[in-house]
Amino acid sequence: MAMEDAEQPLLSPRLVGEDSHHQEQLLSRLSNTTFTAGIDDIPPINGVRDFFREYLIESKKLWFLAGPAIFTSLCRYSLGAITQVFSGQVGTLALAAVSVENSVIAGFSFGVMLGMGSALETLCGQAFGAGQVGMLGVYMQRSWVILNSTALMLSLLYIFASKFLRVIGQTESISKAAGMFAMWMLPQLFAYAFNFPMAKFLQAQSKIIVMAVIAGVALVLHTVLSWLLMLKLGWGLAGAAVVLNMSWIFIVLAQFLYIISGACDRTWTGFSWKAFQQLWGFVRLSLASAVMLCLEVWYFMALILFAGYLTNAEVSVDLSGECTFFNMNILGWTIMVAMGMNAAISVRVSNELGAGHPRTAKFSLLVAVSYSFMIGITIALILIIFRNHYPYLFSNDSQVQEMVIDLTPLLALCITINNVQPVLSAGWQTAVAYVNITCYYLFGVPLGLTLGFLLHMGVKGIWCGMLTGTVVQTCVLLGMIYKTNWNKEASMAGERIKKWGAQIQPSTLCTTTVYSSSSTQQLLTTNVSARAPIKLIPSNYQVWYTQWRSLLIGYDFTSYVTVPPPSMPTAFWLRQDQLILGALVASLSPEVVSHVLSSDTSFAIWTTLQQIYAHPSRVQMLSLKVSLTVAKKGSQSIEAYLLHIKNLV
Repeated sequence: MAMEDAEQPLLSPRLVGEDSHHQEQLLSRLSNTTFTAGIDDIPPINGVRDFFREYLIESKKLWFLAGPAIFTSLCRYSLGAITQVFSGQVGTLALAAVSVENSVIAGFSFGVMLGMGSALETLCGQAFGAGQVGMLGVYMQRSWVILNSTALMLSLLYIFASKFLRVIGQTESISKAAGMFAMWMLPQLFAYAFNFPMAKFLQAQSKIIVMAVIAGVALVLHTVLSWLLMLKLGWGLAGAAVVLNMSWIFIVLAQFLYIISGACDRTWTGFSWKAFQQLWGFVRLSLASAVMLCLEVWYFMALILFAGYLTNAEVSVDLSGECTFFNMNILGWTIMVAMGMNAAISVRVSNELGAGHPRTAKFSLLVAVSYSFMIGITIALILIIFRNHYPYLFSNDSQVQEMVIDLTPLLALCITINNVQPVLSAGWQTAVAYVNITCYYLFGVPLGLTLGFLLHMGVKGIWCGMLTGTVVQTCVLLGMIYKTNWNKEASMAGERIKKWGAQIQPSTLCTTTVYSSSSTQQLLTTNVSARAPIKLIPSNYQVWYTQWRSLLIGYDFTSYVTVPPPSMPTAFWLRQDQLILGALVASLSPEVVSHVLSSDTSFAIWTTLQQIYAHPSRVQMLSLKVSLTVAKKGSQSIEAYLLHIKNLV
């Protein structure tokens, strides 16, 4: 177990009831410690000091993931942006063709493929947290099968891109150029099909640094080759297609070589026929993820489309669309930050739920939301402060500049909300899809069209209406999180892992040999006086906890005390749990037993004892109480007795 732990730098063991020296050691080695399924959840937070201590620990774990994830998202987003920059040097038509293909054809496909691959975030994260590491490679291969099938269907959009663009109102010259460029970009589509599952596979194992390095190298090579092929050699659009395809293929090959190199030997065991099992159920989960993400992306693309249809005496149709496009570019860059945080919190929450740590999962989400909000506010304030300066970076047209300045407060609010919203939606694919449909398309879009067209508020009206839909959606997600039963989510995570092929077998505790319950169905107990000789009294929780923790881990039996009981426990599970409960009660002193008389499961007893005795200050108080109780004056003088009491305090 120690060797496996050393490979996962995110989830640290928590020795409940540690003294201050041990807590300092824990903080100092945080980036190198690990946790695996079976280690305890964080203790209940009792006070401000506890909160900030846990906040610091969780922050280090979160940013270990979020920092490289944000960098990776920005690098990958920059591939298309740099191609557009060099296309502008080639010519106006080339810029229009690349921009339209990136935002409409590739943008649509990117949303579908990323969404279809996002189901892997939940499944891989929970499987890794539960210790079912062998299933990650199978999940990834299933996702490859599904995403490549999806890419085959989406390839029709690339083949008939010119006709599609003409239907949605693009000019003939732009449609023809963008359609030709889309045909050349078909390799990128299939690169998406391999990249997204590999990215989720690596994220679940917290191997984010290697993804960031690969993305950074790809960005540097992409920039150099774009200049060389598009400008120096004069290949134009053909050069743009070659370089962009090569960049994505490089990312895919580099990640795959890393996976098969032995760096993921526990999670990648080679190709398996299991990848073709349970595909339909996997498709349904993937579709829910795709719908959730696509509804999000298309919502803001609709804003550009609606702005293009505005007719206004003061501002032309082209300028309305151009202004909105510039604002969407800024929003796109900031959303990459939110997507990086989304990837980090998806890993944290799914790992913790898979390991049966509901309190840690909930606290991780709280920390991520707080950081996302602070980042959003910071970016928004920067835009507002420089609102009279940054529009000149996008356009020389005074009317466009004035519109951008006028819309900056709405853009700032939109950035703040959209930095928080992706974090809130991570992991609840189906539920969030329904929320998006209701808040976006049944509320936000109609309100935006009413304000923009019927009330003649123009672009600002469309923004106000659609932003209101986003605010409503965020409020609904906050309400969902507030009402979430995190213990139930942890239990469901285990059931979900079993459903998708992992075999989680409950072990049994015995005196000499460990038997598998699935093979013997034999209930075995342990000699408590021999295995756990120290009884729990109010002042020795740390020692008592250490002996029981070692015993439970040694027999791979911690799930009974750290994971809530299953919703439909088997008769065997109930009988074995009662034996564990009896063993725990037998190791408690009379004054402690009174606190757990109403507990009917080993999980309930373990949790109650943790809540009462785990906090260091609580242990000190109880220890002092015991010392004062046994302190007798006897034959001592008054002065000697009072001095003894003073030393105790």
